[in-house]
Amino acid sequence: MGAGKTTIGRQLAKKLSVSFFDSDHEIEKRTGVKISLIFEIEGEEGFRRRETQVLRELSQMNNIVLSTGGGAMTQPENREAIKNNGYIIYLKSSPEMLFKRTADDKRRPLLQGSNRLEQIRKILTEREPAYIEMADEIIDSEKKSIKQIIQNILERINKDENH
Repeated sequence: MGAGKTTIGRQLAKKLSVSFFDSDHEIEKRTGVKISLIFEIEGEEGFRRRETQVLRELSQMNNIVLSTGGGAMTQPENREAIKNNGYIIYLKSSPEMLFKRTADDKRRPLLQGSNRLEQIRKILTEREPAYIEMADEIIDSEKKSIKQIIQNILERINKDENH
């Protein structure tokens, strides 16, 4: 949450001339409601079921850039679908930077409450092992500009295509 997945993903897809999909936006588009309402009505479990279905479909597509929600990798079936069908980049940031980037965002159900920084630390502690395990590449999104991150990814893609 706040690492830059959607912003970077959208710009990367444009540079590659491919389609961009954000799994959270796809869920909202299909249901016609915001993620926060899905959480309110169906809870996290209901949301994760919807997320898994969307990721199963999107991961079957070729030549796309896909941004997943931060919790998508907590589900083994999502990890399997994504790992088998894509190149995975973990955009890494510190809890403090993620807190700063999400400070004014009221749309994130898992960050509601009084101590957002502590909640971010807790979520990151739980999720980061899966992020690291899944990643084909880890990029520090805190110390590089969006332009630098996209350039690094493009260089890696070009290197992989030439080998």
